[in-house]
Amino acid sequence: MSAELTAAPAREAGGEEAGLSPETLLEMYETMLLARRVDERAWVLHRQGKVAFHISGMGHEAVHIGTAYAMRRGYDILHPYYRDLGLCLALGMTPREFMLGLFGRKDDPNSGGRQMPSHWGMKRLNIISGSSPVATQVPQAAGIALAERLKGGDRVTIASLGEGSTSEGDFHEALNWAGVHKLPLVVLVENNIYAISVPMHLQMNVANVADRACAYGIEGVTVDGNDVFAVYREMKKAIERARSGGGATLFEAKTYRPVPHSSDDDDRTYRSREEVEEWKKRDPLLRFRNELMRRGILTEELDQEYEARVAASVDDAQKYAEAAPLPAPEDALGAVYAD
Repeated sequence: MSAELTAAPAREAGGEEAGLSPETLLEMYETMLLARRVDERAWVLHRQGKVAFHISGMGHEAVHIGTAYAMRRGYDILHPYYRDLGLCLALGMTPREFMLGLFGRKDDPNSGGRQMPSHWGMKRLNIISGSSPVATQVPQAAGIALAERLKGGDRVTIASLGEGSTSEGDFHEALNWAGVHKLPLVVLVENNIYAISVPMHLQMNVANVADRACAYGIEGVTVDGNDVFAVYREMKKAIERARSGGGATLFEAKTYRPVPHSSDDDDRTYRSREEVEEWKKRDPLLRFRNELMRRGILTEELDQEYEARVAASVDDAQKYAEAAPLPAPEDALGAVYAD
């Protein structure tokens, strides 16, 4: 496993040159903290038997927050995948709305309680509804990007997926289409080394997913996905390239999930505890916190204030969702076919 541990660059977080104000950096930090604490609560609720399923975005938060803040939020379009809790929260989804989906409640804005949790979809935020088969969102996102180009607009579409999903034909067909038509598209690969239990070296015979970009005639970028500054800087370039007519980017953010693939997975069967503990030293939330502390932007007192505010928000979201009504059985038949 030692070779896998070197897969993500481990340089220290920086970012004075990223052009982000102290106020924005603190907002990003609080959003990242919220994503982590909501995610942790979802695991607890599953272990308590209160929810049926959870699939985590822990470890991916720097990718999510860096990407969201590089976007024109509320204007650009996101076609996400199931680990994108932090990204959806950063775009404007509330903890209450997430919890409604987690508990399968009637007012779940993603699917009315019909889909599995973390199958995002929210019209007001330009988050496109996804489905369980992986990589299907990439050709759909390419189609959205083509429609935007044909309309003469400048909105950029971001489609995200895991590195295991890049083994699907949908991924390759979409990138070929994006290259041919110079689409305003960014395909974000959140490479956490494992496609459920299968390590990256058994998925592909290249060092980086982004190495494939040249085959489609598009830009390829690989960044340290645990460094929010690196993600923000390079994602902003990719989005502006797409917006200005420069074409698509295959954007690879190398990270790690310190938790099992989902609440139904036992990751002890395919990776050691030593490996997981080694990667926890690169925790994106810890790295962001330490960098803001180093720069004098974040203080211990302010951090505790954020923790208290986030904890209250998570508690409120859980209480709200638990008290919300379940969908009626006949609701399963609605919102599928047009009247």
